[in-house]
Amino acid sequence: MSMDNEQKSYLEQDKELTKYSARLTELRKDGVNLISALKQENAAAKRNKLLSAEERTALIARNNARIAEAKIVEEKNKAEIAEIVKKAVARNNEISKANIAKVTKEQNDIIASLKADFQKQLSEIDAASLERKQKIVASYAGKTAQKDVADCKEELRIANYEHDSAVFEAKNKFTSAVDVAKAAKNQAYVDFVQKNRALRNGQTNFMEDCTLSVQNYINKFRMSKFLLDNGLYLAILVFFIVCIVLAPLSGNGNLLSLPNIFTILEQSSVRMFYALGVAGLILLAGTDLSVGRMVALGAVITGLILHPGQNIVTFFGAEPWDFTGHAMAFRLILALFLSIILCVAFSAFAGVFSAKLKIHPFISTLATQLIIYGLLFFGTSGTPVGSIDADIKDMIGGRWIMGYVGGELITFPKLIIPAIIAIAVAWFIWNKTTFGKNMYAVGGNAEAASVSGISVFWVTMGVFIMAGVFYGCGAFLEAFKANASAGTGQGYELDAIAACVVGGISFNGGIGKIGGAVIGVIIFTSLTYCLTFLGIDTNLQFVFKGLIIIAAVALDSVKYLKRK
Repeated sequence: MSMDNEQKSYLEQDKELTKYSARLTELRKDGVNLISALKQENAAAKRNKLLSAEERTALIARNNARIAEAKIVEEKNKAEIAEIVKKAVARNNEISKANIAKVTKEQNDIIASLKADFQKQLSEIDAASLERKQKIVASYAGKTAQKDVADCKEELRIANYEHDSAVFEAKNKFTSAVDVAKAAKNQAYVDFVQKNRALRNGQTNFMEDCTLSVQNYINKFRMSKFLLDNGLYLAILVFFIVCIVLAPLSGNGNLLSLPNIFTILEQSSVRMFYALGVAGLILLAGTDLSVGRMVALGAVITGLILHPGQNIVTFFGAEPWDFTGHAMAFRLILALFLSIILCVAFSAFAGVFSAKLKIHPFISTLATQLIIYGLLFFGTSGTPVGSIDADIKDMIGGRWIMGYVGGELITFPKLIIPAIIAIAVAWFIWNKTTFGKNMYAVGGNAEAASVSGISVFWVTMGVFIMAGVFYGCGAFLEAFKANASAGTGQGYELDAIAACVVGGISFNGGIGKIGGAVIGVIIFTSLTYCLTFLGIDTNLQFVFKGLIIIAAVALDSVKYLKRK
């Protein structure tokens, strides 16, 4: 009898639990279970194109009448079902607790025995290998000819290889046996939770689900994999802890104060848009070097439209623009619209070359970057467009006063709100739409995706267009932070790319989550803020960023090689 069957048998053989289960089945048969079956039949009838309208209507009407009768039975048996479920769950908890303890002890003993046998086997392999190498060396003692020395080295190399192979095979067998034992322990919890769910007719329990999740995690936990997946985050966490400790000691105050946290989130907010845009391209094993120029493009346009008065910039030598005669609502909509449209247009321009001609996005976006850069500097002569209207700047990019905490005024940055909305939209697209699933498919293997019927061209174009929308929104908000010019956004593309890589979006394509990009942006912003807070020279901050980026990419490459 297998371990799974042994674990299930204790539930099936308990007479009291069997009696409760049988009674529940009987009580639910003509009530709640019948209602569920009839509703499914109605749903299937609505989708069944072979039925005529009259047949469908008649079938649904008959089922609805039976559902009404079943609801009466359900209500009649409700109290008895609740009482029996309570007793049955209590009984299952009692016997499962004993079984879990028994299985855990048995499997722990097995694991301990496996470890002892494994260590013994390793010792035997090492001893046998050492004896063999000693014999090889002895057989060539006194022989100094070049051929004899080469043969000796070759035999020793083979001996070392066979030793490593034997150790590898023994380790694999040991790991597999331990995994089986751990799975048996985990199965005891699974059976316990599944039985309670069955008794409650599929209803889950929060505490049981938490217990099962913890057990599943423990069962699958591997220290080497944990460090590979989270080593960088642990190192960054240690760095932040050191900064938090050093800040008061250096006389700079409390780094974890609420105003500092809100400032970090405010600085992260606008850059979040750029990371969300470039994340899709990295998911397709690409990148985007035009982000910074897109930011400048949208910010300059927004600054020109929302400037309070006549602009000092003569765009392409034309007369200075003056939008003060228009309603502020119109100017806002126009600025956002033009920022998005222009960013989408240039992003789609690069996308066509990558999607159609298979030019790597590195090249197509580099070309786009140079085009935008040249047009902006030529068009504005590098002159900043000036600040935007103070009232609208405060309305969108200002702060809400929350009150005093510990004698300190606390304000909440308004820019955090659009960033949260952007994250929610990006998460929905990536996780809840067909387009999002196709992005992962194309990023993982474009050829396989094409064979399965996915249009690689349109998915790639869609990602470039989506990136342009995010860039346009972010560039619009960027204008509310500082006076925009052709040089605005310099280096933002590198920060956005680095944030995505640190957040676990793989350059190899097809792997990553929106949450990773969000975490990456916050990490990089916090890193810069912490170093500035401690008074570290701005130039040295680039060293820290560079080390984090190379570490993130190195870990990603190691994980990719392991998967291969």
